[in-house]
Amino acid sequence: MKNTYQTILNLRNVDLGLLIFRIAIASLMLTHGFPKLMDFFGSDEIKFGDPIGLGEQLSFSLAVFAEFVCALFILFGFLTRFAAIPIIITMAVAALIVHMPDGFGRQELPLLYMFGFILLAFTGAGKYSVDYLLQNKKKL
Repeated sequence: MKNTYQTILNLRNVDLGLLIFRIAIASLMLTHGFPKLMDFFGSDEIKFGDPIGLGEQLSFSLAVFAEFVCALFILFGFLTRFAAIPIIITMAVAALIVHMPDGFGRQELPLLYMFGFILLAFTGAGKYSVDYLLQNKKKL
């Protein structure tokens, strides 16, 4: 079968762009996840919504896992495609369930995060990542 697709993309620039994007979006997500992590281990009672009926504690735990643990994985490019999935789900719930009554202004940020992490789920972390190092170590 003849390959009909051609590109003029510089793959080194694509990998550099993925690195910058991955670090930026994961760092921004950590600004939401870190305060939740502190609340999780704090002494105050956790007050968090239960948008899909899992219970407040479990919903909060899953949000902390997605917004902090998975964001850290993505920051370093470790299991990037898998780590993006919980964040995508969390942001979809935030945008399409939690903030639905609030209008687009409150939905915009979680939607931006969701689509950014969808991009990383499709592309992966790129060459400058732990995923790439582990993949090449297996080939040796």
